[in-house]
Amino acid sequence: MQHDVVIIGGGIVGLATALQLKKQNHQLDLVLIEKEEVLAKHQTGNNSGVIHSGLYYKPGSLKATNCIHGYHLLLDFCKENGIEFDLCGKIVVATEQKEIPLLQNLFVRGEQNGLTNMKKLKKEELKEYEPHVNGIEGIFVPQTGIVDYSKVALKYGELIQKWDGQIRLGERVLEIRKEATRSVVVTQKQSYTTRLVINCAGLYSDKVARMTVPDVNVKIIPFRGEYFKLKKEKEYLVKNLIYPVPDPNFPFLGVHFTRMAKGGVEAGPNAVLAFAREGYKKSQINLSELAESLAWPGFQKVAAKYWRTGMGEMYRSFSKAAFTEALQKLLPEIKQDDLVEGGAGVRAQACDRNGGLVDDFLILEDTQVINVCNAPSPAATSSLAIGETVSKLALKRF
Repeated sequence: MQHDVVIIGGGIVGLATALQLKKQNHQLDLVLIEKEEVLAKHQTGNNSGVIHSGLYYKPGSLKATNCIHGYHLLLDFCKENGIEFDLCGKIVVATEQKEIPLLQNLFVRGEQNGLTNMKKLKKEELKEYEPHVNGIEGIFVPQTGIVDYSKVALKYGELIQKWDGQIRLGERVLEIRKEATRSVVVTQKQSYTTRLVINCAGLYSDKVARMTVPDVNVKIIPFRGEYFKLKKEKEYLVKNLIYPVPDPNFPFLGVHFTRMAKGGVEAGPNAVLAFAREGYKKSQINLSELAESLAWPGFQKVAAKYWRTGMGEMYRSFSKAAFTEALQKLLPEIKQDDLVEGGAGVRAQACDRNGGLVDDFLILEDTQVINVCNAPSPAATSSLAIGETVSKLALKRF
């Protein structure tokens, strides 16, 4: 049987792409293939559930434009489909004098990205939003919210099937053979002949891309983010979301506090190299995947540049006391005993050969394939916008 489009990957980006394609063209014969027995198992299912406002991203970048557009599409989708969300807002807190200029830069960037009604907070005003927080200045960002992205993704899947799209679970893609005007996607169960392949394979997006474009210049480096949860009796310490000023010398946001849509308060994450692409625990090690990460010239340059920060993150991974100390910068009242072990997620971070951690979404096209090769946070918030972007690229071909 011949198909118009085969999408590889049943996370939120693959599902949103399939949904937007079916929305634009109901007649498309579309199949989405997912290697797991359930949808949204990996990055989507382990997401912290934050609806990002677009505060951090370089104006005009794909992250900025897709986040802000995707934000509005997501809220409309949740309203239309009865998915609960809460625009509770967040505060970004400077705890040291040297962070004040960075906080100001963040405020300006938010304005450049079209955020309105942000508010600069003095020390005493911080307490009005988060009574237990420690800080000398801050910003309140009203657009930030929380949602359960697993529910969003499953609703995408439901609508895809309602519009006659097919979803095949438990099928791992083994190879993609390109023919003159078609491609053949081979899984361990069957083969699919298609006019267009769209790769949204997340943690394995680079490997799938190399099936058709052997010289792809990026490799996915998996970073595990580990969380603690606040004990039930200590949840009163956090009203909504509390973030630090991001360290410009490190590509992640730093440990923060997140009230969850599913209930409870998460504290974290750190960011450590995962020893397997789906290594959610320290004990999960895939030697060939770890060797690939360590051998990649780009990762070696990243490690040389960030080794000091990276060692601190690794130390916090093994020391609850050190993790607690990092959290106490924002909430001094937090004690080690107030924290219970939470979950962990693995972020698929594309790294180029020259040592650049790819900071933007990365979409690579060729005649029969579209590869979404980098879609880290805020991909969940941006999912419908990314899906729209990819579907436009796809529909030009039909």
